[in-house]
Amino acid sequence: MRFNGSSNYVATEDLTLAVNAAITLGRPLLIKGEPGTGKTRLAEEVAAALGLPLLEWHIKSTTKAQQGLYEYDAVSRLRDSQLGDPRVQDISNYIVKGTLWQAFESDTPVVLLIDEIDKADIEFPNDLLRELDRMEFYVYETRQLVRAKHRPIVFITSNNEKELPDAFLRRCFFHYIRFPDRETMEKIVAVHFPDLKKNLLREALDVFFELREIPGLKKKPSTSELLDWLKLLLAEDIPPEALRAKDRGKLIPPLYGALLKNEQDIHMFERLAFMSRR
Repeated sequence: MRFNGSSNYVATEDLTLAVNAAITLGRPLLIKGEPGTGKTRLAEEVAAALGLPLLEWHIKSTTKAQQGLYEYDAVSRLRDSQLGDPRVQDISNYIVKGTLWQAFESDTPVVLLIDEIDKADIEFPNDLLRELDRMEFYVYETRQLVRAKHRPIVFITSNNEKELPDAFLRRCFFHYIRFPDRETMEKIVAVHFPDLKKNLLREALDVFFELREIPGLKKKPSTSELLDWLKLLLAEDIPPEALRAKDRGKLIPPLYGALLKNEQDIHMFERLAFMSRR
């Protein structure tokens, strides 16, 4: 199986090489990059391109590694025992299969997405070392060894909120998605807005990239925010002329709420705009 990109996702050559290297090695692909650079979307597009099912495990701050394997519902079993339910005789009725178990028992290979692993506790990656390495785990309640029928293609995303353990990193193939340059961004926009006029695209990208270069921004606008902004510009029929300014770095662009996502950056631009008018 090889991934050669898709019509719905602009994958750079180095990203395509990374995906295929991870598939060849049979190792998880750990993907880092700025929010909004398409880390989660990549797994979806690879699954679609290869014709494989996609299983998603979205990690939260409270997520434990055990939940990806299975959970034993002792409360339900206790309740059923009090009600005289005969199901209590078989403990497997109270084993809830996690995403990893579902991937392991699938009759066909699957794409498994472990999304934003750095949101969980620092011990979370270490708790998955054996399972991701050997592709098996033991269910103590039923004395059952669950072994993967097919090695899944594993994508793990991280926003760098926490450092990941060295032992975990050693078991992964790593790729950092660099923020798209202007040429790549034009291709990405073309996928979503194929009929966008060139003059509007040119002016919008000028504003977008100049915003990203201004020092002091708490959060730089991302690709997804650019796409939202373009959608609004089209919906409101904003002409390209409205985006032009002698010094864009000191003027707030129209519909800036799609690009700027915190009050600190908005206040900074308001002050710059006021100073510019003076």
